[in-house]
Amino acid sequence: MKTFAVTTTIRATPQVIWDIITDAPAYPAWNTTVSSVDGRIASGETVTVHAKIAPGRAFPVKVVVFEPPRRMAWRSSMPFGLFRGERVFELRERGDGVEFVMREDYTGAMAPLITKSIPDLQPAFAEFAACLKARAEAT
Repeated sequence: MKTFAVTTTIRATPQVIWDIITDAPAYPAWNTTVSSVDGRIASGETVTVHAKIAPGRAFPVKVVVFEPPRRMAWRSSMPFGLFRGERVFELRERGDGVEFVMREDYTGAMAPLITKSIPDLQPAFAEFAACLKARAEAT
């Protein structure tokens, strides 16, 4: 299994952060890792992410967990469980703000082959968290 993850503390309420991460059209205004996010981020919906790390490619994902304002998960998969990528966003209240956690796991029988072509996303995860922190704390 291949995994990327980031954790940061954000001095904002969970609702402020939730409103930012669920507003698909506004992503390019605060998130330097994407050029656009198309669709509506809500339970059962499919959104398409256009990441700057992969110009010209679109990544359709389904919102499979939607628990405002605490937890959300996006999933992309192949039939029969051959490959699955799942990104989880979690907001955990702490005394000094909210701990934001974003993690992406790749699993399935074909994961060892497919993940060889996935670039190191760790810098993009760190950039996403920094952008989210800046936007939420400025609100």
